[in-house]
Amino acid sequence: MLIPFEHVIKFIHMNNGTIKGILHLGAHACEEKEAYNTHGIDDSKIVWIDGNQELVNAMKIKGATNIYQALIDNEEKEVSFKITNNGQSSSILELGIHANLYPHVVVSETRVQKTTRLDTFFETNNIDPSQYNFWNLDIQGTELNALKSAEKYLKHVDFIYTEANTKEIYKGCALLPEMDYYLAEHGFARIAFQEYDNHGWGDAFYYRVST
Repeated sequence: MLIPFEHVIKFIHMNNGTIKGILHLGAHACEEKEAYNTHGIDDSKIVWIDGNQELVNAMKIKGATNIYQALIDNEEKEVSFKITNNGQSSSILELGIHANLYPHVVVSETRVQKTTRLDTFFETNNIDPSQYNFWNLDIQGTELNALKSAEKYLKHVDFIYTEANTKEIYKGCALLPEMDYYLAEHGFARIAFQEYDNHGWGDAFYYRVST
């Protein structure tokens, strides 16, 4: 997390907020688990989602709980899921300027997989979205699509931490102003954006300011 979780927690506490539970899209190796646990969010209050079944299986072997395989998008359809050799840049979108910024990262495998909407995911897995008021999204250019796919449940969310792009890192990815506009329509204000080394992508943190 480019914006350290402890900074996020400090802001939340200063504004008399609290985290009931966390929905984390783009689990990868559950790197944030330690930070979440350190700040009082135990594993029973975290739902992890990743599109790569092998990563999900590996995390289950390591003891991860509440972790699911799902490829989240705004439409349910078959797509080409592009698995990259670093495991972190896999996406349903094609690499954009990412290919120039990180030439060592290449697509090593393409899989045909079906996407699912986030609202469908909640309903299919009997997960109560009202129990997860902090959403963390890191799904390589499709974060805005994921939010749109659960629009009816955004009313339960108080905090959104998401990867965001200022350049077309992935072809057709939403850019930061689009994310700002959409979330402002749903009562959120952006508190911070930390870009990674002027590479056109970074992390943004949003806080609910109105219903």
